[in-house]
Amino acid sequence: MKGMRALAVLGDNITTDHLSPSNAIMLDSAAGEYLHKMGVPEVDFNSYATHRGDHLTAQRATFANPKLFNEMAVDEQGKVMQGSLTRIEPEGQVTRMWEAIETYMERKQPLIIVAGADYGQGSSRDWAAKGVRLAGVEVIAAEGFERIHRTNLIGMGVLPLQFAEGTTRITLGLDGTETYDVEGELKPRNSMTLVITRRNGEVVRVPMLSRIDTAAELVVYEAGGVLQRFAQEFLASEATSA
Repeated sequence: MKGMRALAVLGDNITTDHLSPSNAIMLDSAAGEYLHKMGVPEVDFNSYATHRGDHLTAQRATFANPKLFNEMAVDEQGKVMQGSLTRIEPEGQVTRMWEAIETYMERKQPLIIVAGADYGQGSSRDWAAKGVRLAGVEVIAAEGFERIHRTNLIGMGVLPLQFAEGTTRITLGLDGTETYDVEGELKPRNSMTLVITRRNGEVVRVPMLSRIDTAAELVVYEAGGVLQRFAQEFLASEATSA
């Protein structure tokens, strides 16, 4: 977990609907443009919820909520804009979220999401964790996590790290121009370090709590997620019975 860039810097109470919305798919959205390109009539676009079996559409739903406020997406007056937006770094270009994800995937750029309290609250939809992992997000650094979503993140191979009380993206002055590393031994509820390198070269070392809470969760995370762990167990059983 070295050289990560921020995909989003978010406030409190980010819900799974912000992460993977269920609303109607609009023609001018990334998912709508993809479906149109595939020859699907706009009348049949339906909603993101009905396309979760199609990973190419569901991927484009990641952070596609038009009510999202990503603190990296600001206008010329410095005001945070509403919508499925982020800023590609180091260029500083504000763009639609999906275009940024595609850019970072092409660069093989590892990503992090920085957030406030109660990250992932709401319905326990798996794409809220799966979508960010497929986008290249390796770490969520937040002030707190909703219980089920925290488990889903680990099940998708995403590391949840929690700020110490009183430490936030605001007190640290984070704006998404930084790069991030994670140091420390992976153990349940172990203390780790988020190494933040600012654009001016300043380095800040922030103590973080690993929210891999149990030994069983650690086994799943180290395998890369639930499916990878299942595959390992299946192959091991096949080798034993052969």
